[in-house]
Amino acid sequence: MSHHLLLGAEAIGAAALDAGISGVYAYPGTPSTEITEFIQRTPEAKHNSVRSSWSANEKTALEAALGMSFAGKRSLCCMKHVGLNVAADAFINAAITGVRGGLVIAVADDPSMHSSQNEQDSRIYGKFAMVPVIEPATQQELYDTTITAFQLSEELRLPVLLRLTTRISHSRAGITRQEPRQQNPLDPEPDPNRFVLIPSNARRQYQHLLELQPELHRRSETSPLNHLIDGPGTTGIIAFGIAHNYVMETRTTYGLSLPVLKIGQYPLPEEMIRAFITRFDTVLIAEEGYPVAEEYLRGIDGNPKLRGRLDGTLPRSGELNTDLIAQALGLDHRDTTPVPGIVTDRPPELCKGCGHRDMFDALNAAMKGQPDHQVFSDIGCYTLGALDPFSAIHTCVDMGAAITMAKGAADAGMQPAVAVIGDSTFTHSGMTGLLDCVNDQNAVTIIIADNDTTAMTGGQDSSATGRLQQICRGLGVQEQHIRTLVPLKKNHDDNIRALREEFDHNGVSIVIFHRECIETAARKAKQQHKGTHKK
Repeated sequence: MSHHLLLGAEAIGAAALDAGISGVYAYPGTPSTEITEFIQRTPEAKHNSVRSSWSANEKTALEAALGMSFAGKRSLCCMKHVGLNVAADAFINAAITGVRGGLVIAVADDPSMHSSQNEQDSRIYGKFAMVPVIEPATQQELYDTTITAFQLSEELRLPVLLRLTTRISHSRAGITRQEPRQQNPLDPEPDPNRFVLIPSNARRQYQHLLELQPELHRRSETSPLNHLIDGPGTTGIIAFGIAHNYVMETRTTYGLSLPVLKIGQYPLPEEMIRAFITRFDTVLIAEEGYPVAEEYLRGIDGNPKLRGRLDGTLPRSGELNTDLIAQALGLDHRDTTPVPGIVTDRPPELCKGCGHRDMFDALNAAMKGQPDHQVFSDIGCYTLGALDPFSAIHTCVDMGAAITMAKGAADAGMQPAVAVIGDSTFTHSGMTGLLDCVNDQNAVTIIIADNDTTAMTGGQDSSATGRLQQICRGLGVQEQHIRTLVPLKKNHDDNIRALREEFDHNGVSIVIFHRECIETAARKAKQQHKGTHKK
């Protein structure tokens, strides 16, 4: 046993190593990134040859993790909530094929959208796929239940979804670690028909998944993550995951002894919940994210006892906190200390000296006088080009949408149809959109903001580094319309001229603005300086 101070995300990485994983597969995305980064920098992972490099996107990550499971070894797959949309095809079908080696899929949801386009609730995906879902409330629970999840996965031969949220992922606590387990030996699936989802096999596997559901319910009814903290009164609370912490803090702060039913494993333990609800006149349902359990428990006709997000007792969106729980219970909550007027909101901005600044300056100048001054953009640091002083981009919907939206605009007659996408986002989900443009010979200009890294999430390796021109040529873009420019002030006029030339091209153009991220460049210089100093 050893003790460590870890982020919640790091606790998952530590637990996965101690559970004997042979590989972690992920695409960086806040608030899940630190899970993989912890494994990448941990000496025991290197010593045990744990595979940990970044995948091109979440779908490829999950499919590779499933392949490692097929080979009999344990694998961890990590992503943020919107990443599960990308991996959904593999996720739903992995429930039907089942697994061999334990497969845990850690998904970090982002209530209040601190760094995301939406605050979707991944528990819905777990219910949709009909797999076990675990939602710990503390960092120690994250560690313990990750290990349990691998055991559960192998016992049921199903993937297990581990749900965490921003607050638990990015806060620290003391963790007690267990002795590490050895990795599984290579032991491939003896019945490959399980994984061949032609209709005859898929129907059989789906029926097997349905037959497993009573066992999943039974395990939820007896799970230590689902338990009662009893007390007197006519009001009870059902608290899910991290919401349990807010409830217990309210309970302590106000000297309450009201009963709390803590839920951390799904499918819902229906018998336990039904027995709890019948005891009380009013039951508050506290869950972080969507009212997933509340909707289910209310049923079609509703249940007048239940209070929660659906009836406005708790806010419909955003994160919960202790004050919101207190208000929902009708308590005179304490007024929070107001932020002094001297502290004002500071919107995010591109780093000083960032190459994207010079890129947007050139783009804005090149677009002047264009009848349709609209630029389709994507998700990355360069999304900040939507804000002052640039106001250079007009859309940001999902990963890869810049190119495909520009294509649709070109199909509608817009010219120039301009897209801005980062190097990592391009290989994540932009390449297929480019292929559509090539196939239809659309008049689009695709600007790839290449800074040699996945900068927005901390400088992870990019799958495209050094290969963007080759990839674009391979997808069919004419070589004379693949241009690489350096975004610097001294090149401003030349860059404007090059952009305008490509805007006038009646076909697919690629303009790569290439300059290394100043943050990663600074880190490299610092490391080199340290290395030189040691010598």
